[in-house]
Amino acid sequence: MFARKKWASIFALLVIASMILSACATPTPEVVEKIVTQVVKETVVQKEVVKETIIVEGTPQVVEKEITKIVEVEKIVTPTPTPLPEGGFVTSVTFADAKILNPILSSDSSSSWVHGFLFEGALNTDPWSGETIPGLVEGWTVSDDGLTYTFTVRDGIYWTDGTQVTAKDFAFTYEALMSGELETPRLSNVELIEKIELIDDMTIAFTFTEINCVALPDLGLGWLPAHMYGDDFTDIMENDLNTNPTVTNGPFTLKEWVKDDHITLVRNENYWQGAPHLEGLIYKVVPNQTIMIQQLKTGEVDVGGVQPQYLVEMELQEHLALFKFFDDGYTYIGFQMGDPNDPQPRLNEDGTLNEAHGIHPILGDKLVRQAIVYAIDRNSIIAKVNFGQGAPLHANVVPAVGWAYNDELEPRVYDPDKAAELLEEAGWTDTDGDGIRECHGCAYAEEGAPLALNLKTNAGNEIRENIGVIAQDQLGEVGFDIEFEAMEWNAYLGVLLGQTFDMVIIGWTGLGTDPDDDLFWKADTDIPDAGFGFVSYYNPEVEELLQTAKTLPGCDQGERGALYKKIQEYLYDEQPYNWLYVPRATWAYNKRIGGVDPGPWTVWHNVHEWYIK
Repeated sequence: MFARKKWASIFALLVIASMILSACATPTPEVVEKIVTQVVKETVVQKEVVKETIIVEGTPQVVEKEITKIVEVEKIVTPTPTPLPEGGFVTSVTFADAKILNPILSSDSSSSWVHGFLFEGALNTDPWSGETIPGLVEGWTVSDDGLTYTFTVRDGIYWTDGTQVTAKDFAFTYEALMSGELETPRLSNVELIEKIELIDDMTIAFTFTEINCVALPDLGLGWLPAHMYGDDFTDIMENDLNTNPTVTNGPFTLKEWVKDDHITLVRNENYWQGAPHLEGLIYKVVPNQTIMIQQLKTGEVDVGGVQPQYLVEMELQEHLALFKFFDDGYTYIGFQMGDPNDPQPRLNEDGTLNEAHGIHPILGDKLVRQAIVYAIDRNSIIAKVNFGQGAPLHANVVPAVGWAYNDELEPRVYDPDKAAELLEEAGWTDTDGDGIRECHGCAYAEEGAPLALNLKTNAGNEIRENIGVIAQDQLGEVGFDIEFEAMEWNAYLGVLLGQTFDMVIIGWTGLGTDPDDDLFWKADTDIPDAGFGFVSYYNPEVEELLQTAKTLPGCDQGERGALYKKIQEYLYDEQPYNWLYVPRATWAYNKRIGGVDPGPWTVWHNVHEWYIK
């Protein structure tokens, strides 16, 4: 599923791969001996001065005299913790390799999982509440007018080459995004920043052009080491550090990356929260979820996500503990609304509308998109494909964000007759009786063109592959000709971000506790190969509502919630996505791993404290 690390934890971002961890077979844990203090009784010699009265020449006199006593005393001490085992590897198994290890350029979950252990930033996500908490900063203050956020960077943190981490790194990272030199989905993080001011080496202030209700999540990206790049930011996009980062600040460092096979990380001995107990992490690429689950069952894999179809058998594994929670994201079918044969940015460089931006000959019509929603049995997919582990969704805000969730939208339930009616209304009929509709008076396609579309997803994700088969079959029943393809991940990512598809099965995760998701819907994110607005949705009224909700003075939840509910009404009507469900996630870990403390918002927050028992 797609994940977004625009959000403070955003680890941001496109999530396609389910991830599983296992112990490495070769290195063995090594116990480090430490002295443990105990509560003891001791016999000690004490000297003290006492006063005695003596008779000197018939006259009593008080004199001081030193005497020695042998006494038994009890020393009450606080024992040191029992020593924890040091060493051993944990391996994350996935069917999607990382693509880039730069935290401000990446757009997929595999990449963000890896660079999340290498590059930390100002802020983190509380694993239980989802709220933003300090990371590399001690804290922050906000000016009375709500426009300036001032951060104090923690002292005593160092990059792995010994250079101190300072506010200059914070500034460099965000100035790079503001420079115009980068092609990245993270540009929306800086759209409201007016200026960045370095007050001193450890203090930095960000001033926004207007109130930003999601200022903290926007400022949560991992930092780049400023001293490793040129001042003009022109060397970032093609830098070798993007795939071989040699200077990092997280709990682990990169040892090796063998493409499509594995990535090995080893512990950072000078990590600011203490060197990890584990010797390292290994990120291994396998063909599919079946192999991933098999390795989890046999003990080759220690930690990982469990897909619903495997839940029952995994609950029977005595060596595993399962942690269940509703994901802060959703699975959906995305509809390309631009021209997939000639993808164009929605806006020109000067911010004006690009008149050359085309429209999809079939999916450009919202009646067709609505018909597809009616033609696919969402509840059957949840029950049969996702084994009941999900809740239906009808627009872009998940129920967990209750103050902004619109529960008044009427579900578009499975209704093939309604789908056929909408297609007829849109000018798609089957006049030759071959079962495939053709354009006869449709809005954008050539007269007589067949109702033919491609549907793509990532290979190895069995849930999405099964959804694709069902969608192909059910859409065929109402007159579509669907070509379904499950693609290798990096090839799929190129098609997805390149906007050369008709429909995709994908998902978002890590959306967080705030409903702001403007980077999916705004015109300035509709950039082939560089933006998350890859379905080419465009509605100026929705953009205005998004901006108002994001910049509302006082950031009152009630007022903002009303605006987001209105946005959901627009998106429900126009259906740029066919929202399917919010998945109920299951996370399994081998009981032989100690220190694991998963929360519903993040399970890796304390990986530096994990150890192998």
